[in-house]
Amino acid sequence: MKKYGFGVDIGGTTVKIGLFETTGTILDKWEIKTNTENGGAAILPDVVASINAKMQEKGISEEDVQGIGVGVPGPVRSDGTVLRCVNLGWGIVNVVEEMKKLTSIPAKVGNDANVAALGEMWQGGGRGHSNVIMVTLGTGVGAGVIIDGKMVAGAHGAGGEFGHVTVNEEETDVCGCGKKGCLEQYTSANGITRVTKRRLANDSKPTKLRDLAEISSKEIFDLAKEGDEFAMEQVEELGYTLGKALAGACCIADPEIVVIGGGVSKAGQILIDVVQKNFKKYCFHACSETEFALASLGNDAGMYGCVQMILE
Repeated sequence: MKKYGFGVDIGGTTVKIGLFETTGTILDKWEIKTNTENGGAAILPDVVASINAKMQEKGISEEDVQGIGVGVPGPVRSDGTVLRCVNLGWGIVNVVEEMKKLTSIPAKVGNDANVAALGEMWQGGGRGHSNVIMVTLGTGVGAGVIIDGKMVAGAHGAGGEFGHVTVNEEETDVCGCGKKGCLEQYTSANGITRVTKRRLANDSKPTKLRDLAEISSKEIFDLAKEGDEFAMEQVEELGYTLGKALAGACCIADPEIVVIGGGVSKAGQILIDVVQKNFKKYCFHACSETEFALASLGNDAGMYGCVQMILE
Protein backbone atom coordinates (compact mmCIF):
# COMPACT_ATOMS: atom_id res chain seq x y z
CA MET A 1 0.00 0.00 0.00
CA LYS A 2 1.27 3.45 -0.89
CA LYS A 3 2.13 5.81 1.94
CA TYR A 4 2.10 9.57 1.63
CA GLY A 5 3.63 12.58 3.28
CA PHE A 6 3.04 16.32 3.14
CA GLY A 7 5.86 18.84 3.01
CA VAL A 8 4.94 22.35 4.20
CA ASP A 9 7.37 25.21 3.63
CA ILE A 10 6.05 28.28 5.45
CA GLY A 11 7.33 31.63 4.18
CA GLY A 12 6.44 35.17 5.09
CA THR A 13 4.22 35.63 2.04
CA THR A 14 3.16 32.17 0.92
CA VAL A 15 3.07 28.62 2.21
CA LYS A 16 4.27 26.00 -0.28
CA ILE A 17 2.68 22.58 0.25
CA GLY A 18 3.61 19.35 -1.50
CA LEU A 19 1.96 15.91 -1.55
CA PHE A 20 4.56 13.17 -1.85
CA GLU A 21 4.82 9.44 -1.95
CA THR A 22 7.26 8.39 0.76
CA THR A 23 9.56 7.12 -2.00
CA GLY A 24 10.33 10.77 -2.77
CA THR A 25 8.01 11.23 -5.75
CA ILE A 26 6.12 14.51 -5.66
CA LEU A 27 2.49 14.10 -6.76
CA ASP A 28 1.12 17.61 -6.37
CA LYS A 29 2.17 21.01 -5.09
CA TRP A 30 0.33 24.24 -4.43
CA GLU A 31 0.50 27.46 -2.45
CA ILE A 32 -1.70 29.27 0.03
CA LYS A 33 -1.36 32.77 1.43
CA THR A 34 0.49 33.17 4.72
CA ASN A 35 -1.94 34.95 7.02
CA THR A 36 0.29 36.84 9.45
CA GLU A 37 -2.57 38.77 11.07
CA ASN A 38 -3.20 38.33 14.79
CA GLY A 39 0.32 37.06 15.45
CA GLY A 40 0.06 34.43 12.71
CA ALA A 41 -2.63 32.55 14.64
CA ALA A 42 -4.34 31.29 11.46
CA ILE A 43 -1.24 29.93 9.71
CA LEU A 44 -1.28 26.36 11.01
CA PRO A 45 -5.10 26.00 10.90
CA ASP A 46 -4.98 27.21 7.27
CA VAL A 47 -2.28 24.64 6.47
CA VAL A 48 -4.25 21.77 7.98
CA ALA A 49 -7.46 22.86 6.25
CA SER A 50 -5.63 22.95 2.91
CA ILE A 51 -4.12 19.49 3.49
CA ASN A 52 -7.49 18.07 4.50
CA ALA A 53 -9.05 19.45 1.32
CA LYS A 54 -6.28 17.89 -0.80
CA MET A 55 -6.72 14.51 0.94
CA GLN A 56 -10.43 14.62 0.23
CA GLU A 57 -9.77 15.54 -3.40
CA LYS A 58 -7.31 12.66 -3.84
CA GLY A 59 -9.22 10.12 -1.76
CA ILE A 60 -6.42 9.77 0.80
CA SER A 61 -7.24 8.82 4.38
CA GLU A 62 -5.30 9.90 7.47
CA GLU A 63 -4.12 6.30 7.91
CA ASP A 64 -2.38 6.54 4.52
CA VAL A 65 -0.33 9.59 5.59
CA GLN A 66 2.92 8.97 7.43
CA GLY A 67 3.26 12.56 8.56
CA ILE A 68 3.36 16.28 7.91
CA GLY A 69 6.75 17.99 7.88
CA VAL A 70 6.81 21.74 8.47
CA GLY A 71 9.65 24.15 7.67
CA VAL A 72 9.66 27.61 9.26
CA PRO A 73 11.88 30.70 8.91
CA GLY A 74 13.29 30.75 12.43
CA PRO A 75 15.23 28.78 15.05
CA VAL A 76 13.63 25.47 16.03
CA ARG A 77 14.45 23.40 19.11
CA SER A 78 14.42 19.60 19.03
CA ASP A 79 11.08 19.48 20.89
CA GLY A 80 9.32 21.35 18.08
CA THR A 81 9.42 24.77 19.72
CA VAL A 82 9.94 27.65 17.30
CA LEU A 83 11.79 30.57 18.84
CA ARG A 84 10.44 33.74 17.28
CA CYS A 85 9.61 33.94 13.58
CA VAL A 86 9.42 37.66 12.87
CA ASN A 87 8.17 37.15 9.31
CA LEU A 88 5.24 35.08 10.57
CA GLY A 89 4.37 37.20 13.58
CA TRP A 90 5.14 34.29 15.90
CA GLY A 91 6.78 34.53 19.29
CA ILE A 92 7.52 31.20 20.97
CA VAL A 93 5.30 28.51 19.44
CA ASN A 94 5.50 24.74 19.80
CA VAL A 95 4.44 23.79 16.30
CA VAL A 96 4.29 20.06 17.03
CA GLU A 97 1.88 20.58 19.94
CA GLU A 98 -0.24 23.02 17.93
CA MET A 99 -0.49 20.55 15.07
CA LYS A 100 -1.64 17.82 17.48
CA LYS A 101 -4.64 20.01 18.31
CA LEU A 102 -5.51 20.31 14.62
CA THR A 103 -4.91 16.84 13.18
CA SER A 104 -4.19 13.26 14.23
CA ILE A 105 -1.47 13.01 11.55
CA PRO A 106 2.00 13.12 13.18
CA ALA A 107 3.98 16.30 12.53
CA LYS A 108 7.61 17.38 12.74
CA VAL A 109 9.09 20.86 12.35
CA GLY A 110 12.47 22.19 11.29
CA ASN A 111 14.20 25.41 10.32
CA ASP A 112 13.58 26.22 6.64
CA ALA A 113 17.28 26.26 5.68
CA ASN A 114 17.90 22.98 7.49
CA VAL A 115 15.00 21.20 5.81
CA ALA A 116 16.10 22.56 2.42
CA ALA A 117 19.50 20.97 3.08
CA LEU A 118 17.76 17.73 3.99
CA GLY A 119 15.79 17.88 0.74
CA GLU A 120 18.92 18.44 -1.36
CA MET A 121 20.62 15.54 0.43
CA TRP A 122 17.64 13.26 -0.24
CA GLN A 123 16.69 14.06 -3.82
CA GLY A 124 18.88 16.96 -5.02
CA GLY A 125 22.45 18.16 -5.42
CA GLY A 126 23.66 16.25 -2.35
CA ARG A 127 22.01 12.95 -3.28
CA GLY A 128 24.10 9.93 -2.33
CA HIS A 129 25.72 11.70 0.62
CA SER A 130 24.77 11.75 4.30
CA ASN A 131 27.08 14.58 5.46
CA VAL A 132 26.14 17.81 3.75
CA ILE A 133 26.38 21.57 4.22
CA MET A 134 23.93 23.49 2.09
CA VAL A 135 24.31 27.23 1.72
CA THR A 136 21.44 29.25 0.28
CA LEU A 137 22.45 32.57 -1.27
CA GLY A 138 19.24 34.51 -1.69
CA THR A 139 17.95 37.73 -0.17
CA GLY A 140 19.96 36.61 2.85
CA VAL A 141 22.32 33.71 3.49
CA GLY A 142 20.89 30.58 5.04
CA ALA A 143 22.57 27.26 5.69
CA GLY A 144 21.72 23.77 6.81
CA VAL A 145 24.07 21.20 8.27
CA ILE A 146 23.34 17.48 7.88
CA ILE A 147 25.45 14.98 9.81
CA ASP A 148 24.87 11.25 9.31
CA GLY A 149 21.63 12.07 7.53
CA LYS A 150 20.19 14.18 10.35
CA MET A 151 19.74 17.93 10.70
CA VAL A 152 21.89 19.76 13.22
CA ALA A 153 19.51 22.09 15.06
CA GLY A 154 21.75 22.89 18.04
CA ALA A 155 20.86 23.72 21.63
CA HIS A 156 19.13 26.99 20.71
CA GLY A 157 17.80 26.07 17.28
CA ALA A 158 20.55 28.15 15.67
CA GLY A 159 22.54 25.33 14.09
CA GLY A 160 23.48 26.38 10.56
CA GLU A 161 23.02 30.15 11.02
CA PHE A 162 26.07 30.50 8.82
CA GLY A 163 24.97 33.83 7.35
CA HIS A 164 25.64 35.56 10.64
CA VAL A 165 29.27 34.59 11.06
CA THR A 166 31.25 37.83 11.39
CA VAL A 167 33.63 38.27 8.46
CA ASN A 168 34.42 41.99 8.67
CA GLU A 169 34.85 43.83 11.97
CA GLU A 170 35.25 47.17 10.14
CA GLU A 171 31.75 47.14 8.58
CA THR A 172 29.60 50.17 9.41
CA ASP A 173 26.30 49.05 7.85
CA VAL A 174 23.96 47.02 10.03
CA CYS A 175 22.87 43.50 9.06
CA GLY A 176 19.21 42.48 9.36
CA CYS A 177 20.14 40.58 12.53
CA GLY A 178 21.29 43.81 14.20
CA LYS A 179 25.01 43.04 14.05
CA LYS A 180 27.64 44.38 11.65
CA GLY A 181 29.96 42.56 9.28
CA CYS A 182 27.95 39.34 8.83
CA LEU A 183 28.66 37.01 5.90
CA GLU A 184 25.14 37.73 4.68
CA GLN A 185 26.13 41.35 4.03
CA TYR A 186 28.66 40.24 1.39
CA THR A 187 27.55 37.00 -0.22
CA SER A 188 23.75 37.22 -0.45
CA ALA A 189 22.13 38.59 -3.61
CA ASN A 190 21.60 41.88 -1.78
CA GLY A 191 25.09 41.69 -0.32
CA ILE A 192 27.07 41.39 -3.54
CA THR A 193 24.96 44.20 -5.04
CA ARG A 194 25.56 46.40 -1.99
CA VAL A 195 29.32 45.81 -2.06
CA THR A 196 29.47 46.42 -5.81
CA LYS A 197 27.57 49.71 -5.61
CA ARG A 198 29.81 50.84 -2.78
CA ARG A 199 32.90 50.11 -4.84
CA LEU A 200 31.47 51.75 -7.98
CA ALA A 201 31.10 54.97 -6.00
CA ASN A 202 34.76 54.89 -4.97
CA ASP A 203 36.52 53.31 -7.96
CA SER A 204 36.87 54.80 -11.41
CA LYS A 205 37.70 51.54 -13.18
CA PRO A 206 35.62 51.20 -16.38
CA THR A 207 32.83 48.64 -16.34
CA LYS A 208 29.57 48.05 -18.18
CA LEU A 209 27.89 47.97 -14.78
CA ARG A 210 27.93 51.77 -14.85
CA ASP A 211 25.63 51.67 -17.90
CA LEU A 212 22.89 49.79 -16.09
CA ALA A 213 19.90 51.57 -14.57
CA GLU A 214 19.69 48.91 -11.88
CA ILE A 215 22.34 46.42 -10.75
CA SER A 216 21.57 42.93 -9.51
CA SER A 217 23.74 39.92 -8.72
CA LYS A 218 22.68 38.39 -12.06
CA GLU A 219 24.13 41.31 -14.04
CA ILE A 220 27.36 41.17 -12.06
CA PHE A 221 27.84 37.47 -12.82
CA ASP A 222 26.74 37.84 -16.46
CA LEU A 223 29.31 40.58 -17.06
CA ALA A 224 31.98 38.58 -15.23
CA LYS A 225 31.34 35.71 -17.65
CA GLU A 226 31.80 38.17 -20.52
CA GLY A 227 35.19 39.21 -19.13
CA ASP A 228 34.28 42.57 -17.55
CA GLU A 229 37.28 43.01 -15.24
CA PHE A 230 35.45 44.99 -12.57
CA ALA A 231 32.62 42.45 -12.42
CA MET A 232 35.13 39.60 -12.29
CA GLU A 233 36.78 41.25 -9.29
CA GLN A 234 33.42 41.43 -7.51
CA VAL A 235 32.78 37.75 -8.14
CA GLU A 236 36.28 36.95 -6.93
CA GLU A 237 35.65 38.91 -3.74
CA LEU A 238 32.45 36.96 -3.11
CA GLY A 239 34.32 33.71 -3.73
CA TYR A 240 37.06 34.72 -1.32
CA THR A 241 34.65 35.66 1.46
CA LEU A 242 32.39 32.63 1.09
CA GLY A 243 35.18 30.15 0.38
CA LYS A 244 37.16 31.23 3.44
CA ALA A 245 34.06 31.09 5.67
CA LEU A 246 33.20 27.61 4.38
CA ALA A 247 36.75 26.47 5.09
CA GLY A 248 36.09 27.29 8.74
CA ALA A 249 32.67 25.62 8.76
CA CYS A 250 34.07 22.45 7.23
CA CYS A 251 36.68 22.17 9.97
CA ILE A 252 33.74 21.65 12.32
CA ALA A 253 31.19 19.69 10.26
CA ASP A 254 33.56 17.95 7.78
CA PRO A 255 30.89 17.32 5.12
CA GLU A 256 31.31 15.13 2.07
CA ILE A 257 29.78 17.86 -0.07
CA VAL A 258 28.83 21.54 0.02
CA VAL A 259 25.66 22.31 -1.96
CA ILE A 260 25.06 25.92 -2.99
CA GLY A 261 21.52 27.08 -3.75
CA GLY A 262 19.38 30.20 -3.78
CA GLY A 263 18.98 32.83 -6.48
CA VAL A 264 22.71 33.60 -6.70
CA SER A 265 23.43 29.95 -7.54
CA LYS A 266 21.74 30.46 -10.91
CA ALA A 267 25.08 31.95 -11.94
CA GLY A 268 26.15 28.33 -12.34
CA GLN A 269 29.64 26.85 -12.52
CA ILE A 270 31.44 30.20 -12.27
CA LEU A 271 30.17 30.47 -8.69
CA ILE A 272 31.20 26.92 -7.76
CA ASP A 273 34.65 27.44 -9.28
CA VAL A 274 35.44 30.69 -7.49
CA VAL A 275 34.18 29.47 -4.11
CA GLN A 276 35.93 26.11 -4.34
CA LYS A 277 39.21 27.74 -5.38
CA ASN A 278 39.22 29.93 -2.29
CA PHE A 279 37.97 27.12 -0.07
CA LYS A 280 40.95 24.97 -1.06
CA LYS A 281 43.29 27.85 -0.27
CA TYR A 282 42.08 28.15 3.35
CA CYS A 283 40.70 24.75 4.35
CA PHE A 284 42.31 22.21 6.67
CA HIS A 285 44.17 19.66 4.52
CA ALA A 286 41.89 16.76 5.51
CA CYS A 287 38.90 18.67 4.07
CA SER A 288 40.55 19.61 0.78
CA GLU A 289 38.66 17.00 -1.26
CA THR A 290 35.23 18.21 -0.12
CA GLU A 291 32.94 18.21 -3.15
CA PHE A 292 30.97 21.26 -4.30
CA ALA A 293 27.73 21.17 -6.26
CA LEU A 294 24.80 23.35 -7.24
CA ALA A 295 21.42 22.71 -5.65
CA SER A 296 18.93 21.15 -8.05
CA LEU A 297 15.52 21.28 -6.35
CA GLY A 298 15.07 25.05 -6.46
CA ASN A 299 12.18 26.38 -4.38
CA ASP A 300 10.91 22.85 -3.81
CA ALA A 301 13.88 21.82 -1.64
CA GLY A 302 12.13 22.76 1.59
CA MET A 303 9.08 20.64 0.78
CA TYR A 304 11.25 17.64 -0.07
CA GLY A 305 13.21 18.08 3.16
CA CYS A 306 10.06 18.35 5.23
CA VAL A 307 8.92 14.98 3.92
CA GLN A 308 12.31 13.37 4.44
CA MET A 309 12.23 14.68 8.02
CA ILE A 310 9.09 12.68 8.81
CA LEU A 311 10.66 9.51 7.40
CA GLU A 312 13.51 9.56 9.94
